[in-house]
Amino acid sequence: MKPLLSLVFILCMCHTKAQVFNTDTVGSQSAAEVYVRKLSGDSLSTSFCIVIRTQVKAHRHLTHSEQVVVLAGEGTMRLGDKTFTIKRGDVVFIPKNTPHAVVSTGQVPLQVISVQAPLFDGRDRVMEK
Repeated sequence: MKPLLSLVFILCMCHTKAQVFNTDTVGSQSAAEVYVRKLSGDSLSTSFCIVIRTQVKAHRHLTHSEQVVVLAGEGTMRLGDKTFTIKRGDVVFIPKNTPHAVVSTGQVPLQVISVQAPLFDGRDRVMEK
């Protein structure tokens, strides 16, 4: 029985990897208006570091919610029918199917961590008119 339990433990450990990321230089070499780097993900959630030099156009996600943590910069965010300023240290929860957009307004690009649940594969993103 012990060898079987050991094998199960080893297999579980192979599929469960803790990961650590440093976001200090993410997107620093890119001139893209919006730079996205996937950090990690599984069937339950996906995390990204996003650098926004200009804007993210209005869109919604039909089947998942999003949590945004602002690491640097400032911006104006539209969330549903509200518009407000976001800055370093702010955390924004975006419920599924809620229109949202952001414009970078600071001296440095807006840099955020976006955690989306469940797994984000892009298929449920709907652009707003």
